[in-house]
Amino acid sequence: MPKPAENNRVSLESLDDYSPEKTRAALIRLLEPLGGMGHFVKPGQKVLLKPNLLAAKPAEKAVTTHPEIVRSVARLVQDVGGIVYLGDSPGIGSAETVARKCGIMAVVEQLGIHFTPFETSVKIHPHGRTFQELEVAGELLDADVVINLPKLKTHQMMGLTCAVKNMFGAVVGLRKPRLHLQAGSDKALFALMLLELCEQLRPALSIVDAVVGMEGDGPGSGDPVAIGALLAGTNPLAIDAVATELVGMKPHQSWIQKRAIETKRSGALLDDVELLGDRLEKLRLSDFRTAKSTDINGRMPDFIQRLLKQALTARPVPDHNICTCCEICVKHCPPEAMVITKQRLKIDYKRCIRCFCCQELCPLGALATRQGVLLRLAQQLKR
Repeated sequence: MPKPAENNRVSLESLDDYSPEKTRAALIRLLEPLGGMGHFVKPGQKVLLKPNLLAAKPAEKAVTTHPEIVRSVARLVQDVGGIVYLGDSPGIGSAETVARKCGIMAVVEQLGIHFTPFETSVKIHPHGRTFQELEVAGELLDADVVINLPKLKTHQMMGLTCAVKNMFGAVVGLRKPRLHLQAGSDKALFALMLLELCEQLRPALSIVDAVVGMEGDGPGSGDPVAIGALLAGTNPLAIDAVATELVGMKPHQSWIQKRAIETKRSGALLDDVELLGDRLEKLRLSDFRTAKSTDINGRMPDFIQRLLKQALTARPVPDHNICTCCEICVKHCPPEAMVITKQRLKIDYKRCIRCFCCQELCPLGALATRQGVLLRLAQQLKR
């Protein structure tokens, strides 16, 4: 068997809690097989940390990258002479509000990190063919080195969000739902766009916070789950391949991995990856709860799926006992399929593209996932 490409090396390290001393020591061990932080950062370089700042929730909810991971990575960068910046574009709310709520802003202030919310959009032209033009944060493009700091979570639309998906945060503000709208209900197209975007931005290093991840109906309303691991590497796709295996998911359960395998991308398969550090078998979960399947996953012709859309797909359903009609979902719905009428949230399912942005962004978890009857039957037959 040929040796995996050098950029497909992925380091894996166990870490069972976020205590500062243990986190720093685990990160040093994690990066050592890759050459240490000094291999990626040179003195005087502008280093941008890109955490997951999805929404303003406490760190223990596992919605955002844990502040102790940010602190330890930032200190390692400073130790080798790098100048640390931190930025992202949250799904809802300002970057400062989200960073303060999850505890990352306290780290920014304590360590003298330059806080750089993503606000300036710059047009880029990806090498792929999915979208000829994208707009991404100029703040990210200005950095000498980008370190990607994702949180390992389930994702209602993509199945799993990790290193590749975290770079979608480079798209500023309401340009995110615009891209959802352009892709429509075609998950394969959206996954391909994410792959091409990540390949264009090319973070120098990705370090995954999988100490406590999220299972169930993530990425915003799932349940925290102890995974006890850190992952690192230079190829986000190879990291995602290991992360998928780590939580016991199959590659076809993640749309990003599925499309990467179909398009023969390097690092898409675990066989492409050289694992370093702790053994995967030691850390692999056996009872990880995936997000509910939201469609039949491409096993039927498109025209049949269109005809039987309601029965073959899942849809978001509001829980009126929880919903406060805050209108966050209404304002961020890409096809404008949601409206508040007589103090109740209503969804036009003929317009809904099943992107689950509403479920992802709802601060109260008031949007559940209801599977169509044929989709439920398919899942039962599979079991």
